[in-house]
Amino acid sequence: MNIESLNALAGHFGIHHSYNDFDGNLIHTSVETQLALLRANGLQLDNDAMIAEALEAYVAAENDRWYPRELITGMGFGYECNFGLGARWSIELDERVSEEEKLSFSSGALSGVADTHISLPPLPAGIHDLICEVGDRIETVTIICAPLQAPSIESFGGKRRIWGLNTALYGMRSARNSGLGDYEDLANLAEFTHELGGSFVGINPVHALGFAEPHAISPYSPSHRGFFNTQHIATDRIPGLTNTPQARSIMQAVAVQWAELRNSEQVEYIQHRTCHNAALRDYYTLFLQHAELTAHQQFQEFVEQRGAYLQRFALFEALAEQFGQDWRDWPIELQNKEPDAIERESERLEARIRFHAWLQWVANSQLEYAQDRAKADGAGMGLYLDLAVGARHGGAESWCESESVAHGVSLGAPPDQLGPDGQNWGLMTYAPRKLAANKYKSLRHIYRAAMRHAGILRIDHVLGLNRSFWIPEDGSPGAYVSKPLDTLLAILSIESNTTKTAIIGEDLGLVPDGFREKVQARGIYGYSVLQYEKWPDGNFKHPNDLRQFSLACFSTHDTPTLKGYLTGRDIKWRDKLSKIEGRISHEALEHRERDVSALARLSDHTDGAEGFDHLFDVVHGTLAASQVAMISVQLDDVLAQEEAQNLPGTIDDHPNWRRKCPLTVDELRSDPAFEVISKTMDDAGRNLKQLADNASPES
Repeated sequence: MNIESLNALAGHFGIHHSYNDFDGNLIHTSVETQLALLRANGLQLDNDAMIAEALEAYVAAENDRWYPRELITGMGFGYECNFGLGARWSIELDERVSEEEKLSFSSGALSGVADTHISLPPLPAGIHDLICEVGDRIETVTIICAPLQAPSIESFGGKRRIWGLNTALYGMRSARNSGLGDYEDLANLAEFTHELGGSFVGINPVHALGFAEPHAISPYSPSHRGFFNTQHIATDRIPGLTNTPQARSIMQAVAVQWAELRNSEQVEYIQHRTCHNAALRDYYTLFLQHAELTAHQQFQEFVEQRGAYLQRFALFEALAEQFGQDWRDWPIELQNKEPDAIERESERLEARIRFHAWLQWVANSQLEYAQDRAKADGAGMGLYLDLAVGARHGGAESWCESESVAHGVSLGAPPDQLGPDGQNWGLMTYAPRKLAANKYKSLRHIYRAAMRHAGILRIDHVLGLNRSFWIPEDGSPGAYVSKPLDTLLAILSIESNTTKTAIIGEDLGLVPDGFREKVQARGIYGYSVLQYEKWPDGNFKHPNDLRQFSLACFSTHDTPTLKGYLTGRDIKWRDKLSKIEGRISHEALEHRERDVSALARLSDHTDGAEGFDHLFDVVHGTLAASQVAMISVQLDDVLAQEEAQNLPGTIDDHPNWRRKCPLTVDELRSDPAFEVISKTMDDAGRNLKQLADNASPES
C-alpha cells in the first residue's frame, strides 16, 4: 500500500498521523486506523488505485476553487474579502434571519459586481451563502457571521463572581414525584438555591433517552441531544390539565405504584418507565379531549415552529416502538430513509408521531417554567444545563442526522487522568466535511435546543471542538481527527447570543497548546476540578491560582465526592472490582491520605483537623474567596454523601446513575448545612443579594 498517498488523503480529512499521549509518548496512527477513519468519512478504499483516485479527486476539487469554502466574519461589521475576480455576487441570508431584518437591507446591498475584491455589508448573525458567478462558473462561500464572544455572566446579573448548586436530577426526591426527579422538582430546587443566594442550579444532561427504551439510564449516552428526556415530565403539571378532575383520577390510579417507587433506595428505571409512560399516554388522551383551548393552540404553535426537525424525531420515536430502539436493525428501506418508505410510515403512524411531538412540547414547557421560576426577580442565571459529548449508536440522533454522521466509529479518549486505560464512550460523532456540506445544521439545532432554557450551558469535553478521538468499530486503535475549531466557536457564539446563555467548556484531559486561550477569547469559560488541579510537583494549586475565567468545583458526577475522596471510597471500589483477588491498594490509599492533608492546609486558618466538616469548610471557603468567576457546590458534598454518581469504566458493577438524594426537596430547606454554605458564599461576596459590583471578598 502506498503509505505516502494514504497519509496525504488522511491528512486531507483531518486524521492525525500521530499524537502524544498523557505521558508525552509519541503514538503513530496505523494504516488500519487511517483506512477505518476514512471509511467513516464515506470513502471506500480497498487498494492503492482507489486511494490514488480519491486523493486526486479531493485535491483537484480544492485546487480548482477560486474562492474559499468558508469565511468567518463578525456580526455588525462590514468585511473586505481578499477575492473577487470580477464576480457577480449575491448573498442569501440564513433562513433564521427574520423578515424584518431582511427588509432592513437597502436595494442592492446584498448583491453587486466585484472588481479586485468583494465588499460585504454588515450582516446579522447566522450562516449565510455568498454566491459568486464568473461566466459559467458558480461557487458558493459559506459565511459564518457571529458575535465576537458568547455572553458573560456579568451581562446578565452584573456580578462577575457567583455560585450555585449542582445535583443529579434523576435522584431528586419529593413527596409528589413518580420515583424519578422531575422538572417540577428542578423548579423547586432552583427557587431554594436562589433563596440561599445562589445564581444557578446545575443538573446532569436531560437529553432524550428514548421513550420506549427500557434500559437507557446514563444521561451521557442519550438517543438525541436535540430533544428532552420525557421521563422527567411532572405528570401533575401537564399544561392545560392541572385543574381537571380526570387528571386527578389518573394520579389516584397510580398513587400506590409511585409511592413504592418514591420509597425505593435507588432509582428503579424500568418500573418507573413502564408506569410513567402509561400515565403519559393516558394524559395525552385526556389532553386531546379536555385540555384548555390555549394549551391546544400553544402545542400547535410549538409543532409549527419546530417543523421538520421535530417531525423527524417524533417519527423515529414512533418507528422505534414498532421496530426496536436500534435503527440499524430496522427494515433496510427505513435504515436508509427511502422517501417512499418514510412517507408510508409517516401516514401510518401519524397519531403516534403527534403523541411524541406532544411529549416534547410538555417537556419544553416545564423546563421553560422552571427557568422562569429560577429567575423570578431577573437576577442570577437560573438553570445550568449540560450538553453531552455525543449520542449513542443506533439512537435517534444518528438516524435523524445520518447525512452528517461518521459511521463505523465511536468517540472516546486515550489514557488520561480520568481514564488511565483509555475510554470508549460508545457514542456517535459527526464527520467535519459532512457537517460543513450541510451548513452545520445538525449542530446548530442541538446547540439551540440545549441553550433554549438555560442561563448557563456546560459543554462536556469541549476539547472535541478542536479534535476528537475516534475509535474504529473494527478493533483498530483510535486516533485523533481535527475539527474546525474557529467555525464551531463562531457557531456557539451565534447560538449563545440568540438564547442569552453563558457557556462553560469542560476542558479536562490532554489540552493542546493555545486551546484554552482561543476558547476563552470567544467568551467561553473554562472548567477547574480542584482534586485534579495540581502543579507539576504534585502539590495542589490553591484556588487563588485557578483560572479566573472558569467554573471551579471540588467534585463532579465522574469523581469521588468530597467524603468519598476523604475515605478513599473510589480506590476501595477499584479494589473490589479488580480481577486480582484480595487486592488492596495500600500505596494509593496512603497517597490519598497525603492529598487530604494537603487540601486541609489550603486555608491559612486551620487547626490541623482533617475531618469531613473541616475539609468541607476549607475547600469551599477557599474556592469561594478566590477570584474564580463561578463556584459550583455539589449537593452530594453538602449532604456528606460518600458514594459517587458514576464510576467511570463500569456499568452495572457500581450503581451508576441510580443513587437518590437522602432528603426530599422540601427537607433540604431545614438542613443546617445549606445555611453554612450560603454564609460561606455570603462572606466571600458571591451571594445574589449583595451589590453587583462586589468584585472581591474585601470590597
